[in-house]
Amino acid sequence: MAAPLSGHHVAVLLGGLSSEREVSLVSGRECADALERLGAKVSRVDAGRDLAQVLSALRPDVCFNALHGAWGEDGCVQGVLETLGVPYSHCGVLASALAMDKAKSKAVLAAAGVTVPGGGLFNRFEAAREHVLAPPYVVKPNAEGSSVGVFLVFEGANSPPQQIVDPSWTYGEEVMIEPYIAGKELAVGVMDGKAMTVTDIIPRTGFYDYEAKYGEGGSRHVVPALIPPHVFEKALKLSEMAHAALGCRGVTRSDLRYDDVKDILVLLEVNTQPGMTPTSLVPEQAAQQGVDFDALVLWITEDAYARGGAGRVAS
Repeated sequence: MAAPLSGHHVAVLLGGLSSEREVSLVSGRECADALERLGAKVSRVDAGRDLAQVLSALRPDVCFNALHGAWGEDGCVQGVLETLGVPYSHCGVLASALAMDKAKSKAVLAAAGVTVPGGGLFNRFEAAREHVLAPPYVVKPNAEGSSVGVFLVFEGANSPPQQIVDPSWTYGEEVMIEPYIAGKELAVGVMDGKAMTVTDIIPRTGFYDYEAKYGEGGSRHVVPALIPPHVFEKALKLSEMAHAALGCRGVTRSDLRYDDVKDILVLLEVNTQPGMTPTSLVPEQAAQQGVDFDALVLWITEDAYARGGAGRVAS
C-alpha cells in the first residue's frame, strides 16, 4: 500500500532568525522525519532572508512551517508564502500577526468574551524606574514566545527588573506588564477548532521558563489535568473561543493560568505554531486522544493542502 504522502514534495521550514531558533530546529527535525516516514519527499529549509529564492528554486507542493517566534510565526513568512502562492501549514497572515502581538490579541480576545489578565504595555525605561503595577506582577516582551525575556516581580521586590534596560535587550521598546496570577499553569491544544484536552504543567523550578519548557525533565505534564470539572470545561471553551476570535486555523495551543484558591481562570495567549519537540504539549495531548505523532503531522500537512492559502476554507 502506498504511503499517505507518496509523490508529495514538502518543504519543512525550520531554524529561522528568532530567539527560538534552537527549539524550531528540533521541531523541524521531528516533523521532517515524520513526513519522510509518511512517504513524502522532504526538503529541510533553514529559513533565512533568501527564503523566497530558495522556495522558488525548490518548487515544493506545500510548506510545513515549523518556525517559532518573530518572523516565522508573526505573519512575515506567511506573507512570503502567500506571495509565492505556496500552500502552508498553521495560521494565515492576520491570525499569525495578531496572536504574536500580546497587547492587540488581548484586546480582541477580551472583546470576544475571553477572560484575559489585566495590565498593559509600558515603555521599558518607565517600567524599570519604578513599579508600574503593585507586585506581584509579570514583565514580558510584547512579541516573543517560549518565555524568552520574562521576569516575575514578587511582593517585597525593591525595584523592577533592570535587565529590561540592559544594552543587550533586543525585544522592543515596550513591555507587557500583567498582574501575576498564582496557581496552575495550564495548556489546551486546539485542532481544527476543537479543544483536545487540558494539561497541567508542573515545572521542576518555581517558574515555567525556557528551561522548564524544553530542558530534559524541566517540567512534569499531567494529562488530563486534575482540576475541577467546571474549570476543565471552561479551559476548553475559552481556548476554542480564542482560536476562533483570532481567526486561527490548523493546530494552536492556548496557555492559561488557574488560581485554585480564588477560582480564577485566565487565558494568557494563543500560540499559532506550537512546539513539535519530544517534550511538546500538543503532540502529547494528541497522543492522549489516540492521534500519534505521525498522524498529527499528516493531519497538519493535509490541512495545509486542503486550504491552499490563508483565508481559504478546507475543501
